[in-house]
Amino acid sequence: MYVRLSTKNLPHTDDFKFNSFRSNKMAHINFSHKSFHENSKQSGLIFSPQLIQRFIASLCTKPFVICSGLSGSGKTKLAQAFAKWISADDSQYVIVPVGADWTNREPLLGYPNALNKVEYVSPENGVLDLMIRAKNEFETYLADETKIPKPYFLILDEMNLSHVERYFADFLSTMESGDAIPLHKIESVPGVDKIEIPQSLKLPKNLFIIGTVNIDETTYMFSPKVLDRANTIEFRLTEQNLADFIASDIKLDIDILKSQGAKMSDSFMQMAIQETDKNLKSSEKDLKLFFSELKKSGTEFGYRTATEIGRLMHMLEELGESGDNLLDIAIMQKLLPKLHGSRNKLTKVLPILGGFCLTDNSKIKEDYLDKFVNNELTEVQIAANDNIKYKISFEKICRMYKNAVENGFASYAEA
Repeated sequence: MYVRLSTKNLPHTDDFKFNSFRSNKMAHINFSHKSFHENSKQSGLIFSPQLIQRFIASLCTKPFVICSGLSGSGKTKLAQAFAKWISADDSQYVIVPVGADWTNREPLLGYPNALNKVEYVSPENGVLDLMIRAKNEFETYLADETKIPKPYFLILDEMNLSHVERYFADFLSTMESGDAIPLHKIESVPGVDKIEIPQSLKLPKNLFIIGTVNIDETTYMFSPKVLDRANTIEFRLTEQNLADFIASDIKLDIDILKSQGAKMSDSFMQMAIQETDKNLKSSEKDLKLFFSELKKSGTEFGYRTATEIGRLMHMLEELGESGDNLLDIAIMQKLLPKLHGSRNKLTKVLPILGGFCLTDNSKIKEDYLDKFVNNELTEVQIAANDNIKYKISFEKICRMYKNAVENGFASYAEA
């Protein structure tokens, strides 16, 4: 029978520091998302520095990130590239294409063999094996804090080709409760090899789950339960991105990234493991405004979301972000994703939410929303407008408003 090691509580916040680690005797190397950005350009990948910054900060905030947006915009490539870059070897990440026929947890967690009562069938895609490796690594850290665990990455490609709530229910539950996922009740039998699969499995803090999603007639929308447990990052291309891609002569080869950032694995994990305070005092006024208005449409947020907003802002700040951009990114990734509905519903709430993003919102409809609908206001102009405090969120609100007016319905996720 599998015997699980005893565990103990994680150290408190003061025991963790971004630039130093109390009990680590080895030399420490600071984590640099800029290094990954430079290396990714050398491999032929084109991502904005802020997108990379948001992606890494989101992983450190909570190890479940959803990458949504335009098909072919690099969602899977970014996840794969970062995992390859920071991992010491290929055993630290698995890329799994989600099947449209996934109706239960077996494709991810396997199942007990009904014909052999002492056998557990692991999925061939290696997900369960990856989870066990991550768990063993993290338990070694719990027993000896000087041994910082390596990160492990589970990348679920086309995550919404099937109902996420069906095949991913155990993961969603344990993310909230912290309880272990039950796998089997197989007891050891004398004279038979011991089963190597544990009877239950917690999600270790060094396991990062990244889902990529596209929106079309073959996919399913996410429920609020799923969105509430993730950081959702939208991928889009700008004219500058396309110009940079056309101008680049570098052949795409992400194998160049292999283990280039492995020396920063420890500092990345220190960020991800450390505990943080809510740190919401500076944003209290605007968060209350958003909460009150979202509540009118039934999309208000709870304690978990508020806590994760504070943690995300802290991680962004650790990576060099500052000012209004901190709350702007948090609004974009944690508050707006759950907003969807008909034209009648959204054309009432979106102008008010958009107004919260402006310093002077007296003419939001005339000077901003109507102009955006009529293609008289561009993303470049929004980025250069000093009256807009939260530029990323406001541009998204404008797009959702335009979709609601033109199509009669809009949601955060776009094709």
